Amino acid sequence: MSTTSPSDHSPEVTVTHMATSAEARKFKELNEQWIVDLFTLEPKDEMLLDDPQGTMVEPGGRVLIARTNGDVVGCVALLAAGDGVFELSKMAVSPTLRGHGVGRAILLAAINAAKDAGAASLFLVTNTKLANAVYLYESVGFRHVPPETLGPVPYKRADAFMEYRLR
Repeated sequence: MSTTSPSDHSPEVTVTHMATSAEARKFKELNEQWIVDLFTLEPKDEMLLDDPQGTMVEPGGRVLIARTNGDVVGCVALLAAGDGVFELSKMAVSPTLRGHGVGRAILLAAINAAKDAGAASLFLVTNTKLANAVYLYESVGFRHVPPETLGPVPYKRADAFMEYRLR
């Protein structure tokens, strides 16, 4: 799908669509790690992470897997929300590679995948405790919006709401 090397100090990152049960397990592992470290797994987390193929891909979304040197080091999901809108969700980077451009590579690949899918916009919900992630989203063009513009949010931890217009 895409390969990037954002700088001389960043690893080469290859981002592809999730294709195997091993990648689905790694998707779950990477996300559970950061959620449990900082928050609490919520029912919506468990539903999505237990069956990413059935809950995200089959209804029209995408799960993207990032690799460096063949190892899965990050991931992100695009959930189809209808009417050309996708939710960017479950973005995670292996702790040892945070701050090395992997998150940016994953995010840009997700934006391109949404464009390829004909999306008009993306939205996400996050938490301000994840300041580096919020900064990353802002740096590529996500804008803060009032929560009510996104409809019901299934996460108690959500306190930042963002949108990215593709057209």
